[in-house]
Amino acid sequence: MAYRVARRGMATLGKDVSRNMEEAKHKALSLFKDSCRALPAIMDIYILQDTVSLSDLRSRIASEFRKHEGVKNPQVADLLIFKGQEELNNILTQSKQRHHIITQYVVGTEGMVQPLKLGIVDHDESDFLRKFYVSNRT
Repeated sequence: MAYRVARRGMATLGKDVSRNMEEAKHKALSLFKDSCRALPAIMDIYILQDTVSLSDLRSRIASEFRKHEGVKNPQVADLLIFKGQEELNNILTQSKQRHHIITQYVVGTEGMVQPLKLGIVDHDESDFLRKFYVSNRT
């Protein structure tokens, strides 16, 4: 199933399919440069000057690219490049709102409030709360 979805994604790439990893690396570098060049406009569009600096956003984009540096298949690399181009296009055409940009690229997942783990009692809580949690587990 996932193979079919990936293949459909590759079909939309048309004749831009990379023959080898060198071509894919060149396309990825081009996407990275385009993304970095678009950052000043993105900061103006979404009014991000008070939230994050340009260099922090560049670092975040670089870390997103580094996440996939182990990819060896040119088709997978092309699919990731296509997704990156689509993401950049969505941001530039304002298909996302300011809080989407801040959540995804400024705060990131490590800064988000983690969901509560149900059934786990913190040992620093009062005796009353511990008894209450134990009585409500059943």
